[in-house]
Amino acid sequence: MGSPAPAACRFRTSEPVFGEVAPEVIEEMLIHLATENERCLRELSGEAGRFREAQIVEFIFLLSEKWHLDQSARYQAVEILERFMIKQVEQICKSPREGRKSSEQGQGKGWSSLKDEIYDTFVLRLVSCIQLASKLSLHYNIVNSDRALKFLQSLKYSYTKQELLESELAILKALHFQINVSTPLAYVELLLEVLGHNGCLLPAKPLHEMCMHLLDFSYLTRDAIYDTLLKIAIENSTPSKLQIAKFLTVKEDFMLLAVGIISTSAFILNPKHWNQVVEHLNCITGITSQSILEFSYAILKHIIGSTTPKQHYRNSGTRAPENRIILLK
Repeated sequence: MGSPAPAACRFRTSEPVFGEVAPEVIEEMLIHLATENERCLRELSGEAGRFREAQIVEFIFLLSEKWHLDQSARYQAVEILERFMIKQVEQICKSPREGRKSSEQGQGKGWSSLKDEIYDTFVLRLVSCIQLASKLSLHYNIVNSDRALKFLQSLKYSYTKQELLESELAILKALHFQINVSTPLAYVELLLEVLGHNGCLLPAKPLHEMCMHLLDFSYLTRDAIYDTLLKIAIENSTPSKLQIAKFLTVKEDFMLLAVGIISTSAFILNPKHWNQVVEHLNCITGITSQSILEFSYAILKHIIGSTTPKQHYRNSGTRAPENRIILLK
């Protein structure tokens, strides 16, 4: 047998290859993602997005980079943590109503103990989410218990392997073992595939690379970008609590985010082809050109403080689009 491959080679993430999948397969995948996105928006929790704060996302991104994980793993880790923590918060919210009954029966956890447990184990849960995400891509670098424990010990935590395994299992059970969900990255890459089949003039590779940078940026500056988008939508700099609450479906719309990322990437790489890309994205998803324009403006404003692309249309508001058209030319 030959000598083991150098670490750099073993951990190198392969680049996506576009233009190799049959149009029929792409269309089925697009329909699936669009349907999944609409279902998630219908079932949206009022706590959605609370655990995608910049500091949490940055922690996950940096740790994923330290452990040489592929790009999809870090987005998966963010989404797994988000979904798990929402389950925990919902459990806390139920505790005051169920606490009296539980205490009378001598079982269950009170609100205070649940809250303390979540606070005390947050870093452990975060690391476990990264571990689980790494295991979804078996051909890449998996974060094993030894590596995870070494990192936790560097932060002065004294967890055991058994506690680490129990943490992973707790997350899996809370999410009913449904952890392999689509992330915005999946939407971006599939839409890029469709654009290629539809004759987009921009080459896929540089467009994909720019999208990856902007997707990272959008995760790290999420609140600022969507705050700008909301103010554009309502044409008011001071949104009400009701308007903020209703805007949650926009913030959690992965298809809209993917379209905005691709549109902005196209504008940065080649403004001459930007209109064509926007038209394609509108035909593919049914998201209006105005909404795509507004999203690109919001992202660019926080990248360079620019007012471009200029708004050629009167603001009609950005909303979670309905009745999307799935179309491959």
